[in-house]
Amino acid sequence: MTISGLLSALLVGLVIGALARLILPGKQAIGLIATIAIGILAALLGTWLTNQMGLGDAAGYDVFEFVAQVVLALIGVGIVAGTLRRSKIKS
Repeated sequence: MTISGLLSALLVGLVIGALARLILPGKQAIGLIATIAIGILAALLGTWLTNQMGLGDAAGYDVFEFVAQVVLALIGVGIVAGTLRRSKIKS
């Protein structure tokens, strides 16, 4: 992977993760690194999933792909934030 590819993956991960945190109601107790990591994973999984369904990359960066990425990031942020919240309550 080139430096530009790595930087673009980080940027897409940050944007997707930040959108998920903005859309998800309530306060999420996760940091920037976790947000970026969830965003990158959601972007990769969303791209793979839409390509498997034949919906992705039809005309460049497809709307279905973007929606899938954001939905997957919402799920990821919700799971991580819920897990962290429960572990803090038990302590």
